[in-house]
Amino acid sequence: MKLMFASDIHGVLSGCEKMLEAYLRERADKLILLGDLLYHGPRNGVPKGYDPIHVTSLLNSIKEEIICVRGNCDADVDQMVLEFPILADYAFLMVDNTNMFCTHGHIFNQDNLPPLKKGDVLLYGHTHIQSIEHWGLNGKILAINPGSVSLPKEGNPPSYLTFEEGMFTIKSLDGEAIQTELLG
Repeated sequence: MKLMFASDIHGVLSGCEKMLEAYLRERADKLILLGDLLYHGPRNGVPKGYDPIHVTSLLNSIKEEIICVRGNCDADVDQMVLEFPILADYAFLMVDNTNMFCTHGHIFNQDNLPPLKKGDVLLYGHTHIQSIEHWGLNGKILAINPGSVSLPKEGNPPSYLTFEEGMFTIKSLDGEAIQTELLG
């Protein structure tokens, strides 16, 4: 099974389009969205290409392929237009005998770890900074942030994450591998 993870679209149409092009190119089985789909948030200016109506339409066109968790900028009103569930604070996935805890990162993060055991994986967004790190006592869990599709920070390119055959790979939206981590 191949999974693709992406975060922080923030209503930017070009970012959403490029993310969906990457999803098709990757031929992933599911797209897991780690929150902040439509709204740009009160701390950001309106981003270039902000078009939540068209982003909604694009995401709804593949609703059967999406698993999503709620970001700090996602609201009940967003659920009224999106045709797949977006309001859960987290989702557990069991893939290839690996527990994956998917969340946005504003509730569960390095300062407030979810109850995970050694070897589990935390997938989160929120910071807009791509990273693969080991967190907790003795690197107990693998924590991965795919970065942001539309509003990356710290000079990172817009990016996403894939998981296939025990390998996590952060990639730029054009598919170039940036960082990898093999489980185990």
